[in-house]
Amino acid sequence: MTQSADSGSTDLDPEDRKIITLARSARARNGVPEGAAVRDETGRTYVAGTVDLDSLKLSALRTAVAMAVASGATSLEAAAVVTAAETATDEDRAAVRDLGGAGTPVLVAGPDGTLRAVVTAG
Repeated sequence: MTQSADSGSTDLDPEDRKIITLARSARARNGVPEGAAVRDETGRTYVAGTVDLDSLKLSALRTAVAMAVASGATSLEAAAVVTAAETATDEDRAAVRDLGGAGTPVLVAGPDGTLRAVVTAG
């Protein structure tokens, strides 16, 4: 996996490229501001979009982490978020850190799927 934001997604391994593609698809399919995907310790992926209800508001990445936890995941290998923002929020990184640990990579991609940054959950 690349650590450089300017390298583009072509330098990513196939599994990291896959979670960016899934996150981008969720964003587009649901017409939401963000899409996210996480990969657990067994290689399973969980995909989500932003939740914006009157009574419940969750970012796409926190929703994907919650889906992983609800499905029995005990750790994360990686996370991806497709967003117009430049980086993942502290709250999103904290959710990834809670399940995957401080060193879990969070791939941040723009709406076109281009990798902008790789940050750690820590």
